[in-house]
Amino acid sequence: MALLISLEHLSKTYKMGDIEVHALQSVDLTVEKGEFVAIMGMSGSGKSTLMNIIGCLDLPSSGSYNFLSRRVDTCTRKELAELRNSQIGFVFQNFSLLSRTTALENVELPMLYNRDKKAGSLPALAKAALEKVGLGERMHHLPNQLSGGQQQRVAIARALVNDPPLILADEPTGALDTRTSEEVMELFTSLHKSGKTIILVTHEMEIAQYARRLITMRDGCILSDEPVGKK
Repeated sequence: MALLISLEHLSKTYKMGDIEVHALQSVDLTVEKGEFVAIMGMSGSGKSTLMNIIGCLDLPSSGSYNFLSRRVDTCTRKELAELRNSQIGFVFQNFSLLSRTTALENVELPMLYNRDKKAGSLPALAKAALEKVGLGERMHHLPNQLSGGQQQRVAIARALVNDPPLILADEPTGALDTRTSEEVMELFTSLHKSGKTIILVTHEMEIAQYARRLITMRDGCILSDEPVGKK
């Protein structure tokens, strides 16, 4: 496998008045292309901060972050935005869909900011992404006409539509019931088998078991990093 992510001595400190909060403390981490990684930890452990930095939504206070052999911690805001849009797909707990926009139009959104995509090709690409997640027949429905599981599938299709090498999922089953959570995680498993690199944050061990590697965090540090997963 080839190296996708490399973090060296990564730290993040927030100032809250006169108080400094050390969200990450000298974290070292590598992720290779094609891995399926779950990150767990209690509230305040640093897992969300780590996810935000990996997703180019935030920058570290110190240390280095290399993504696809590119030094990210020295990027400008414009360069970070381009990386987020073209190289990373995001899936959130609350789906983050536009309520007055159809499933097809929601999936088209990331491509509007991708200069490599021609406007005329967007509907066909969005349709293909929705078909990949099993929602080809629901593409003209609004979010409120879809179940929670279907909305999350739309969100996954949106994350996939630019064909990024990395998918970041933040509590992707947090708003779903057990059966629907299993269906969504089976979809992530299928995407992993197709070659996608997936990093997900979860507080549920049952969800983490779908990954192949489990990172546990505490107090801004990596407490353990070990193989895991269903057979």
